[in-house]
Amino acid sequence: MAYSSALRRTAIVAGVFYLATEITSIPALLLYQPVLRDGNYISSANADNRVLLGGFLELLLVVACIGSAVTLYPVVKRQNHSIALGYVCGRVLESAIIVVGAVSVLVAVTLRQDLAGTVDGGNPAVAAIERSLVAIHDWTFLLGPSWVLGFNSFLLAYLVYRSGLVPRAIAVLGMSGGTLVTLSATAMLFGVYGQSVHTVLALPVFAWEVSFAVWLIVKGFKPSTITAARSPEFEGHTPLQAL
Repeated sequence: MAYSSALRRTAIVAGVFYLATEITSIPALLLYQPVLRDGNYISSANADNRVLLGGFLELLLVVACIGSAVTLYPVVKRQNHSIALGYVCGRVLESAIIVVGAVSVLVAVTLRQDLAGTVDGGNPAVAAIERSLVAIHDWTFLLGPSWVLGFNSFLLAYLVYRSGLVPRAIAVLGMSGGTLVTLSATAMLFGVYGQSVHTVLALPVFAWEVSFAVWLIVKGFKPSTITAARSPEFEGHTPLQAL
């Protein structure tokens, strides 16, 4: 049927977008390390191309975040329109915060290029500027890809749990992992513990995103009441056309 094949394509597109969020976000963070961890990037040797590549990957991450929400919205809104809209808005907010963090890192590249050869690593003004840019990125990383991400994961996992679109074990992993990473980010916000503990507590939400993406790509949506209901949004359209 054209309808079921359109839903199958929608599941694949959404799964690819979700998988892309992991493929882009982790390498981007690693590529940013000369700025985030060295402490004297602006006055150091050129690592601009590495950092710029990280910025490009984060732009792709933003596309994947919004793309996953927009692709899934016509399906999950049949379960609960308000929650589905909240999920889309949350993904947009998460993406906006990510962009702010990326800009702070890219500003460091611009300063390094403009001040190349004119400052040394002990310049207090330059060091203060660099610490400020890193602090902006660190806060956006905590608020966007951690706090808001957990909230978004819970909303989507709840929708697919109630609708039965994926196995319940995957949906439960998403609800629990999303709750855990948001609570962990809140604890970090108040200085309860550091990044290393938070990274461990974020593993369940990482497992949710990967398992959810792989399931959609390999298996697609499970038959449910909301996939059985015919909808003109998907009738004879590709996933992106249906949006």
